[in-house]
Amino acid sequence: MRRAITVTIHKIPFSTPSIDEKDVDAVVRTLRSGWLAFGEEKELFEAAFAARFGVSYAVSVNSCTSAIEIALLSNGITGEVIVPSFSWVATANAVINAGAIPVFCDVELETYNVTAETIAAVLSPSTEAVIAVHYAGQPCAIDDIVDLCRRRDLVLIEDSAETLGAVWNGRAAGSFGIGCFSFYATKAITTGEGGMLTSNDRTLAEKARTLISHGVPTSPPLDGRVHAPWERAAVQPGYNYRMPNILAALGYSQLQRLDELNGRRIAIAERYNRAFASLAPEIRTPVVRSQASHVYQMYVVRLANDRNVVLHRLWDDSIGANAHFDPPIHLHPFYLQRGGSRSELPNTERLSREVLSLPIYPDLTQEDQDQVIESVIGAISSVKATPGVGCQ
Repeated sequence: MRRAITVTIHKIPFSTPSIDEKDVDAVVRTLRSGWLAFGEEKELFEAAFAARFGVSYAVSVNSCTSAIEIALLSNGITGEVIVPSFSWVATANAVINAGAIPVFCDVELETYNVTAETIAAVLSPSTEAVIAVHYAGQPCAIDDIVDLCRRRDLVLIEDSAETLGAVWNGRAAGSFGIGCFSFYATKAITTGEGGMLTSNDRTLAEKARTLISHGVPTSPPLDGRVHAPWERAAVQPGYNYRMPNILAALGYSQLQRLDELNGRRIAIAERYNRAFASLAPEIRTPVVRSQASHVYQMYVVRLANDRNVVLHRLWDDSIGANAHFDPPIHLHPFYLQRGGSRSELPNTERLSREVLSLPIYPDLTQEDQDQVIESVIGAISSVKATPGVGCQ
């Protein structure tokens, strides 16, 4: 007997994937090929991804979370890792699961991104790595973070789950350090579940491939040894974090439309910006740095009045809005038990109370955009006029 699953379905969902007939054909073709776990689609996807983002190596995995964990394990990180608390919990969970220690830092109020300054505030002699999370589709000021990591000899990992296709000073987010990308159903392109690790370091890429495949090397040994074709011998404990060929087929097909899909998101965001401009300061639209492009994997605003009341009123209108992220990681029960944060994170805690994420996805129709805009304006006007609902 199948168990019933209860979900909240909004007329206008927060996000839906954009799937076309070429995507369907790619999956069906791979199904019919019989190569579901391994196959050339994985190789095509990895090669195309590396070329698209200007890196030497791309390793497909089953999630961005796994990519982060593998990046840490491949570098032997067991000490402290700086992580912004204003992120999805997976970023910190990967640190824990890799056997390292997350240390939470703050973010800046304008872009919701981590900076070199907020990282430097929590560095210690035990710090071994930094995870720079690019929030909502805009890269953080990564040049300064790269400089800081080089000076302190720290491993730099970019959690680029939300910034596929965004650039900083003309260079792709995820190409400055070890890039970790997500292909979850809400992301710029999707494989349902899946991710990618990128690097310019051959040794690191080979370590990653070994770790995601049970600790068994998948390429000829770097020392030039020749082994029998049937030999599958583990050189270390590993994991089964591989991406199936069938999902890679979908990812490769979706990658061909990345610019088109991001372009649709950007157009919707610009329309939202124009519609909400007259509501300032009750609503603050995204701030985009001059060095950055923003691909709007999420469209996130800040509200001066009670965010929770506005959010519930949007739900009443069947608008699939959300809050990313409330609570921030350092206030999750597990991390509170571990001591939360060793320093105060005022911007993070303020943002967690004020941010509101609105529906944005490539196939969001103009009619539905109009409904989102109308509902937001109505909810904010109502809250502003309600006695007892004040500013944060």
